[in-house]
Amino acid sequence: MNSRRTVLDRIRSALTDVPAAESYDAKGIPRDYRRSHAEGDLVDLFAGVAAGYRATVTRTTEPRAAIGTALIDRSVSGTLVVPEGFPADWLPDGDWTRRSDTPPLDVCELDTAEGVLTTCALAIATTGTIVLDAGPGQGRRALTLLPDYHLCVLRSDQIAPDVPEAVRRLAPRRPLTLISGPSATSDIELERVEGVHGPRTLDIVIIDD
Repeated sequence: MNSRRTVLDRIRSALTDVPAAESYDAKGIPRDYRRSHAEGDLVDLFAGVAAGYRATVTRTTEPRAAIGTALIDRSVSGTLVVPEGFPADWLPDGDWTRRSDTPPLDVCELDTAEGVLTTCALAIATTGTIVLDAGPGQGRRALTLLPDYHLCVLRSDQIAPDVPEAVRRLAPRRPLTLISGPSATSDIELERVEGVHGPRTLDIVIIDD
């Protein structure tokens, strides 16, 4: 007997004394719980929490200039993967080389790319999280897991106050990737190591509306 069968058998056993006339009424369950813990300006809150995760956050009204500055600060001069659908008027000039993921790049090509430039589906203020769903300008999940540098651009109106509102806005059938700061882990001695499960460096550019 596997674990799944064991759990289901225990559930059936626990329900044996429930009257046959009794039914489950989801609509009758109270839904008046608190939906957000966000306070104050959502952009400031998101920027502060994301920075606490060691992401570099920039607010701007000129995305092209801010992206160019970020690439210069990171000394990006090689290949930068830019998924289809990324706004062309946001792309700055520079010594870097744009690389499309159409047709899909293989693992070696992604691993040797200097970074990836994407948009996102939305962000969450209270957790400092950006969420990607493979929509326009975001690309497939591998693009933001293999390169060592990720530069993500989002509009301020994409920031949801808290997780319940973010879940309400997202399409549940899309492949969701939630990113809270650069990839990091630690061993039993609490030695922090970055870049193990994803990019070592995360820059976020917020476009103020």
